[in-house]
Amino acid sequence: MLAELFAVMAPVLTGAGLGYLWIRLGQPYPVEFVTRLVFNIGTPALIIASLANAEIDAGNVGRTMLAAALVITAMAAATPLMARLLGKEWRVVLAPMMYPNTGNMGLPVVLYAFGSAGFAYGITVMVTVSLFQFTVGSVMASRDNPLRTLVRTPTVYAIVISLALLLTDTTLPRWLANSVDLISGFTVPLMLITLGVSLASIQVRSLKSGVGFSLLRIPVAAALAWGIGSLLGLPAMAQGILVLQMSMPVAVFNYLFAQKARREPEYVASLVFCSTLLSLLYLPLLLAWLM
Repeated sequence: MLAELFAVMAPVLTGAGLGYLWIRLGQPYPVEFVTRLVFNIGTPALIIASLANAEIDAGNVGRTMLAAALVITAMAAATPLMARLLGKEWRVVLAPMMYPNTGNMGLPVVLYAFGSAGFAYGITVMVTVSLFQFTVGSVMASRDNPLRTLVRTPTVYAIVISLALLLTDTTLPRWLANSVDLISGFTVPLMLITLGVSLASIQVRSLKSGVGFSLLRIPVAAALAWGIGSLLGLPAMAQGILVLQMSMPVAVFNYLFAQKARREPEYVASLVFCSTLLSLLYLPLLLAWLM
């Protein structure tokens, strides 16, 4: 079991470690360019490559998306109590509560823990979280019209295409499938490297607050995901992946949202950094239970 857990976590540590070390050595890394590349090209290609050929029922995909949406909503509902316990304004804590790192951190872990069969469910949860970020997150940060943001997001069109292929049992032409598969291949490695780069670039001022938040959030997220997954009758693998994805550390995007909205970005930075470091301790335990 220990060897299996190490095999799952080693690629994550290696990829993020490379990004972290790269910045510490003073090397340049175009974060904005890579982020645009990953989310506008790599992620849509990854969604189509993973969902279009996945051997899962379209109904299970829909229920998994619904379950993820309900967990996110429940976490938002729990935010006022969490904020009171932490002595913070609820608006500061809301985004970190709602949006775990289901992309940069979650997808690689799901891929190496559950293989291609589970990866489709991991993508489904990540897509749902991303849709909430693009809409609710945009409103919270006062960045743009959420509808306009949604229309301009290639991920949305990738979801529609994938679901259409699933529902009609249609496969892509071989040349197109090979092209999409090739392009999707750079997505996960770049996600991990960018995660390491982001962690190296974040300035942390309060380790205690970050650890305290994580110790409160993770059990709540895992319990809600398990309960909602059971209530909706998700397949065992989908339920396990929902629990795993919603228990991921705080997403780096929350720090960017906090900067845009001017809502204690230094505090949110500590939540991102500390929760990511703590995940190296609790994720192996969670995986040992779920695998």
